[in-house]
Amino acid sequence: MTTTTMNPLLRFVLRRTGQAVLVVLLVTVVVFLLLQALPGGPARGVLGQTATPEQIAAFNAANGFDQPLPQQYLAFLGRLLSGDLGDSFVMNQPVADAIAQRLPKTLLLTGLSLVVALAVALPLGVRQAARRGSGFDYSATTFAVVLYSTPSFFLGLILIVVLSQWLGWFPALAPQGRTVLGVLAEPRALVLPVLTGALVAVATFSRYARSSTIDSLAEDYVRTARAKGTPEAAVLRRHVLRNSLTPVVAMLGYQIPVIFGGALVVEQLYNYPGMGLLFWSSAQAGDFPVLLGCVLVIAIATVIGSLLADLLQAAIDPRTRGGLQ
Repeated sequence: MTTTTMNPLLRFVLRRTGQAVLVVLLVTVVVFLLLQALPGGPARGVLGQTATPEQIAAFNAANGFDQPLPQQYLAFLGRLLSGDLGDSFVMNQPVADAIAQRLPKTLLLTGLSLVVALAVALPLGVRQAARRGSGFDYSATTFAVVLYSTPSFFLGLILIVVLSQWLGWFPALAPQGRTVLGVLAEPRALVLPVLTGALVAVATFSRYARSSTIDSLAEDYVRTARAKGTPEAAVLRRHVLRNSLTPVVAMLGYQIPVIFGGALVVEQLYNYPGMGLLFWSSAQAGDFPVLLGCVLVIAIATVIGSLLADLLQAAIDPRTRGGLQ
C-alpha cells in the first residue's frame, strides 16, 4: 500500500481513536456525577442508610470526598486508570474483581449468540433478497418481525416451556461453572441461553442483510456478471455477499449495548453467572458501586465496538475509503 493510500486511512484511524477517547472521558464524567448524585453521596451508598453523620464525615475525609469536585474527579480518573472501580459493600470485594470474574462468561455467551445469529441471518437475508417477493421472502420477513417484536424474557420462557419442559431436550438452568472452561463443560446447558440471545439478533441482522443485498443486486457489476453467464449462486457468493456485509458490520458495533442489555435479561432468566446477573442482583441489593462499574464497562465496550465497526467497514468496502479524508 502506497503512502498516498495509507495517509487518509491513517488519519481516519487517528481521528476516530481520538473521538473514542473523548467519548470515554465523557462517560467517566457522567459516571462520576452519578456517583455524586447518590442519596447522601458515595458515603451513604457504601455505608448504608443506617450510617451516622459522624461515620459519613469520617468516610468522606478518608476517601477524599470532602475535596472540591474537580479534584475528586481527577482522583476518580486516576483510580480508573489503575483499574480501581471501588468496592462492593454487599459482596465485600473490589468491583473490578467482581466484574473480572463474570465478564468473560458474559463475553462467551454474547459471542456465541452473535456467531449463531450471523450464521443464520446472513444467508437468510441474502436468500430473501435473491427471491424477493416470493412466498419464502414474505414468510421469512414475517418470522423476523415476530422475533423482533418479542421481548427477550418472553421468548426465553417459550423456549424453556417447549424445549426443556415439554420435549426435555435441554436443561432450563444455565451452566454454573466459575470459569469459562467450567461453563463450556456443560454445552447442553448453554443451548437455551445462546438460542434466546441469537434469535432476537437474527431478526435485526437478516433485515439489514436483505436490504443491503437488494441494493447490491441493482449494481452494474452484478448485471455484467450475469450477462457473462455467471451462475446465480456464484454471483451472490463472489460479487454480492461482500458488499452486502458492509451495513451489517457497521451494525455490529452499535448492537453491543443491545446485546449486553439482552444478556441482562437472559442471564437472569437462566441464572447464568455473568455480568448481567451481577448487574441484576446488585440493582436489587442497591449495590451502587457495582452498578456504576458495570455501566462504565458497557459504555467503554460500546465505544470500542463502534470504533472497530467503522474500521472493519472501511476494510471490507473499499468504496467507503473515499470518505476517510
